[in-house]
Amino acid sequence: MKAFHRILFATDFTEASEPALAEAIEMAKGDGTELLIAHVYQLPNPAQATSVARGVYEEWTQNLRDRVEERLAPLVERARAEGVNAESLVLNGTPYEAITQAAAFNGADLVIMGTHGRKGVSRFFLGSVASRVISSAPCPVLTVHGA
Repeated sequence: MKAFHRILFATDFTEASEPALAEAIEMAKGDGTELLIAHVYQLPNPAQATSVARGVYEEWTQNLRDRVEERLAPLVERARAEGVNAESLVLNGTPYEAITQAAAFNGADLVIMGTHGRKGVSRFFLGSVASRVISSAPCPVLTVHGA
């Protein structure tokens, strides 16, 4: 019996995501599991939009999206090179909300993401995307501690 049909791997493109990507690829190998490799970008603040010419804001957001797609492409190719059915998924919004919504919308059986391992005051002030995803995801979440 196949354990997972669709895994959503969320990356922030930091080194902390590398071990999680390796785990996601390993778990998706050999059984036809689809791997969605996702990144969430946040749109520029609407207040900033009022200070730029019409059309510039749209170009700005499209450039952000294009850059995310460029950065996801090598990760997708890496997974495909290992025989995994992988696709990129570009999301925007608040990271934990976008990840949990994408997991629900795409029918993910599992979310995998890296953690930075922040503790104490830095975690309190910076928050933890991983902990928020864990508490709100519609499926199990596997966190992998960054190297």
